[in-house]
Amino acid sequence: MTLSKRDRLERLMAGEKADRPGVALWRHWPGDDQIPEELARSTVAWQRQFDWDFVKVTPDSNFAVGGWGAESVWQGGDEGSRRYVHHPVRTAEDWLRIEPLDPYQGRLGGQRRCLEILGRELDDTPFIQTVFSPTAQLKYLAGHDHALEHIRRHPDAVHQALRAITETILRFLEVIRPTGVAGIFYALQLATPAELTRDEYLSFGRPYDLTILQAAHDLYWFNLLHLHAPHAYFDLVTDYPVQAINWHDREGPPDLATARGRFGGALVGGLRQRETMLLGTPDDVRREAADAIAQTDGRGFILATGCVTFITSPLGNIRAARQAVESL
Repeated sequence: MTLSKRDRLERLMAGEKADRPGVALWRHWPGDDQIPEELARSTVAWQRQFDWDFVKVTPDSNFAVGGWGAESVWQGGDEGSRRYVHHPVRTAEDWLRIEPLDPYQGRLGGQRRCLEILGRELDDTPFIQTVFSPTAQLKYLAGHDHALEHIRRHPDAVHQALRAITETILRFLEVIRPTGVAGIFYALQLATPAELTRDEYLSFGRPYDLTILQAAHDLYWFNLLHLHAPHAYFDLVTDYPVQAINWHDREGPPDLATARGRFGGALVGGLRQRETMLLGTPDDVRREAADAIAQTDGRGFILATGCVTFITSPLGNIRAARQAVESL
């Protein structure tokens, strides 16, 4: 029996087998991501072309911080992301000027309009909105190096900004609910030993993550946690109130088989975004997909890349990923 997308996802989120493993790929939409209507149109076209089990809505990261004065530009690049050209936070005092934003205004309001369109166009396909964690937003507001420096030198000022960012996200979660969005894709950054120590993340990351994710859990049925960068603190998030976790499982621990014993929800991954999906062949995609499904026995598994699909990835590779869950 073929299940509906929601029924399939709910079984997988319970760590069970469904009629088949899930599958979803997502990508950036440079240029289109600056206009809510164009982002919605491109997102719908992507879904109609490949029929993923869910749609991850991918605005550029500046949608979250533009209201505080951050600026970015599109300069090319196969990931499709933009480069920041202005960070509004330079001094400790600048953090104190970060106050909660109105989610109906500016880029936040524009993203709400995008979701309204998707709610009308996507029929029975669940869609989830990207939300950048407060610690990730620190990087966009101050630049990577300044953010880490200020966390260590001006912790009180940074915590005040984190509270304002968290409040903004909570407001945004409330106002997008009527669009029909199924949940959020919570992009967690800086949670790696290359950037913050465990104790630093426990102080500057985890409390705010839990506040946001508990609110999302109360509002929505499908919330997916994304751990950005290999060797992230996977063990610090396995108790987060989310239904699924996505991480760079091919680039750093844990592998899928190990993670199956640590997290009871859906595991999302299995494909290398560069070596396989960008530079490989359809046969490479099929082999890697088969290995990922074998590692999990197909229980609670959604085939995906560890991060975004490159905008230059061959369509044949993308088709191979979509077809793999049907044929294996």
